[in-house]
Amino acid sequence: MVPQPEFNGWLGHDASAAEGNMTWGTYTPKPFTEFDVDIQITHCGVCGSDIHTLRSGWGATPYPCVVGHEIIGTAIRVGSQAQKERGIKIGDRVGVGAQASSCLKADCEFCAAGEETLCPHMVGTYGSKFPDGSKSYGGYGDFSRTPGHFVVKIPEGLESEDAAPMMCGGVTVYAPLKKNGCGTTAKRVGIVGVGGLGHFGLLFAKALGAEKVVAISRTSAKKADALKMGATGYIATEDEGWAKENAGTLDLIVSTVSSPKMPLSEYLSLLAPKGQFIQVGAPEDVLPPISAFSLIIKGIKVGGSLIGTPKDIEDMLQLAVEKKVKPWIQKIPMTEANKAVVEFEEGKPRYRFCLVNEKNIEKLGAK
Repeated sequence: MVPQPEFNGWLGHDASAAEGNMTWGTYTPKPFTEFDVDIQITHCGVCGSDIHTLRSGWGATPYPCVVGHEIIGTAIRVGSQAQKERGIKIGDRVGVGAQASSCLKADCEFCAAGEETLCPHMVGTYGSKFPDGSKSYGGYGDFSRTPGHFVVKIPEGLESEDAAPMMCGGVTVYAPLKKNGCGTTAKRVGIVGVGGLGHFGLLFAKALGAEKVVAISRTSAKKADALKMGATGYIATEDEGWAKENAGTLDLIVSTVSSPKMPLSEYLSLLAPKGQFIQVGAPEDVLPPISAFSLIIKGIKVGGSLIGTPKDIEDMLQLAVEKKVKPWIQKIPMTEANKAVVEFEEGKPRYRFCLVNEKNIEKLGAK
């Protein structure tokens, strides 16, 4: 029998964990089955979802909880069924995003269609429960145990610290851009928010072939960065007359931010007839009300998008290799995870933090 690794990670015990009060400790993962993959973690991105979960911002968190759903590492144990389905072998560099399980039943209209993120039995990579009642734990730690269907191989030509934040942050914007015609039917694309998600939006909109990529932010502070990321235009909403000057100039807008005070009606006015506004940012507050006429007059559609499927992640990673997409990453040792969540909440990432498990890298001889 293959020996089970000791699962240690940064545990949040109550809402104060989001203030840098996680503690390193041991936890019990789901029981290993032949459908699972054990991963020795080398990198894990820091996502806004981690902070929301640590402080129970989206509802009561089942403490203790280990967050982190942008996981990269080496497969050290692979169940026979996982190997058969995914072709993963011991020693492969693999990753896990924000979803760890769904029902995968043939009679599930979503799973059968390859839309696992919409399955009513979706299990998040952390803070959820598997069908057997065991809890899911994330990547701020040494090891991950995840059903193989949701484990993807990381292609050559992509650094692990770059791939990690793509597993959630990257695919959260890639999926709605791709599925809503970025570069094909939607050649003029706007990205609301130049943060961790927004910077990926600019990078992938360019990679997908959009002719016009417009960064939309409250101030001009990030204009230079946005242009370096591939933006061809920039709108600062603090400038007078910005909505009127840019009315009807975009085919697709992906919004990575949310606030009751955001100028949603003005954002919608930027869309051309039959334009689409897709919301992906999911903070703890609500969106402002929408006037029906802002939708009716130009036939505008408003929708939302949640993370991405394993297929979406694989396609995104391949595009990142082909187009040499290089996210803006700041590496932080895994031992300083508490510092990372505090600084994340303070808005310091430029533009994604990635925790590096230096101990595991040394053990594996990985890069």
